[in-house]
Amino acid sequence: MEATHDMTTADMTTADMTTADMTTETGSALGSARRSAEHLRIEFEGMFNAETIERYIIESEQQLMAQATVTKWLPVTIERLTRDRLRAVARIEGLSDGKPSVLFLCVHNAGRSQIAAGWLQHLAGDRVEVFSGGSEPADDTNQAVVEAMAKVGIDISSHHPKPWSDEVARAADVIITMGCGDACPVLPGTRYEDWELPSITGGSSTEILALRDDIRLRVEALIASLGVESS
Repeated sequence: MEATHDMTTADMTTADMTTADMTTETGSALGSARRSAEHLRIEFEGMFNAETIERYIIESEQQLMAQATVTKWLPVTIERLTRDRLRAVARIEGLSDGKPSVLFLCVHNAGRSQIAAGWLQHLAGDRVEVFSGGSEPADDTNQAVVEAMAKVGIDISSHHPKPWSDEVARAADVIITMGCGDACPVLPGTRYEDWELPSITGGSSTEILALRDDIRLRVEALIASLGVESS
């Protein structure tokens, strides 16, 4: 009887710990969601009400949870994806200032598209709306890419891979594809460019630095074609 009693106590202790862990995780997730909602409410004040923002947060969370294998960056990625979608909807509905919009797409959104987005944000500043995404987002941005961009003073360490969304694709004036093939969206009337670039995977540091510099030249040409000043 004592053995049975001990096992039952152990089982109850384990169950209590599991429940506590789940409660802590749920509380943390709810806290992150509330913070995201508040950040976005302030950012998009006058464009979207709280209910609309909350709906987009929930949809973004569901999309990412269905794909994520690592949840370390999930809260910040949910907020970033939601922000991208709201920015895109604002453009579609004529609520933004009409600046050019560019979407960079690759498979994992962990290397080439992150480099391109980093360069465009750095060189064009807020004169261009910049988006990036992947058809099969990786768990994190390639660390060698983060380090390569840091060498030219561009910090993309907080830019984690995320999927593209229908809203962002529809809002883009230009879609730059980098090896995502048939998975990339095709929309009538949108300008497309396919940049044939080698994969980051397995590349040496020298090859990644060369790719970084190649992409800079392409981004500079893109900026010129948009009629935007480069810094």
